[in-house]
Amino acid sequence: MTATAEPAKVRGETILAVDQLVKHFPISQGVLFKKTIGQVKAVDGVSFELRRGETLGVVGESGCGKSTLARLLMRLETPTAGRVTLEGRDLLRATGADLRRLRRNMQMVMQDPYTSLNPRMTVGDIIGEPFEIHPEVAPKRSRRQRVQELLDVVGLNPEHLNRYPHQFSGGQRQRIGIARALALRPEIIVCDEPVSALDVSIQAQVINLLEQLQDELGLSYIFIAHDLSVVRHISDRVAVMYLGRIVEIGTEEQIYQRATHPYTQALLSAVPVPDPEARDRRTIIRLTGDVPSPAEPPSGCHFRTRCWKAEEVCATQDPLAVPRAADPHPSACHFAEVRTEV
Repeated sequence: MTATAEPAKVRGETILAVDQLVKHFPISQGVLFKKTIGQVKAVDGVSFELRRGETLGVVGESGCGKSTLARLLMRLETPTAGRVTLEGRDLLRATGADLRRLRRNMQMVMQDPYTSLNPRMTVGDIIGEPFEIHPEVAPKRSRRQRVQELLDVVGLNPEHLNRYPHQFSGGQRQRIGIARALALRPEIIVCDEPVSALDVSIQAQVINLLEQLQDELGLSYIFIAHDLSVVRHISDRVAVMYLGRIVEIGTEEQIYQRATHPYTQALLSAVPVPDPEARDRRTIIRLTGDVPSPAEPPSGCHFRTRCWKAEEVCATQDPLAVPRAADPHPSACHFAEVRTEV
């Protein structure tokens, strides 16, 4: 009997699909008899697709829901509503052995390399811990060799597997976190601000390592960050989040050269420019007012209270993230247009 061949994995095909993902955290009042008095809408109807072999950058201000989105994708938080499909399988409804198999395929690199590694465990134990949870990946007799190989892959000395995290620098610790994420041979890695706690020179080394691993292993990344320059360097496509929603999504060129949403344009106008002449020519968009509370978001368009284009329709109709006449990439704005002044 002839074995059925595994379907070929085609670069560019959809590997992860997120449809109307929602996470609302209840606001409770009282000590003995708690009563729910409201909800924090941390993630409020997020939809996107991740393609095989690509990097999707996710940007936005602090508190916009980026990290909550990452935790939902990893099943570290239970969503309020929505659907996440990983290679055609429902990730949110999987349980038991099915969930363990799906989790092998998607791993995470945390933001802070100083707190994401157990200080009481050696590097060898940290990187080898996934093999204890998924023993089918590597037999016990070969785990030490596998850990050494992973250390070598991320540019660390394989002989240092008996050292502890405090004996490494911040950049080296993040490499250890990357090695741990690679242990189960995943196809997707969720990077939750993986370089924000590192010096600029070290950031470049870690980004270059991630790009090298992507080329060699065919990985797909969801790269969450607030540094627009870093996101532009590593991303194929970029999603811009505001108050729990994606307000614009497109290729790196579409977002950075032809952004149509006012919030995206404001973010880009604040990016530091090294060329003094270019810096003098451009106009910085200064947003007025504070970011609204996710517990009480504005009606209609969530950005309207800070937007210079806002009109009455913005308060009554919630704009959908759909392609606009200004440029054929989705933008959630009634008055989306490309900003001509750079």
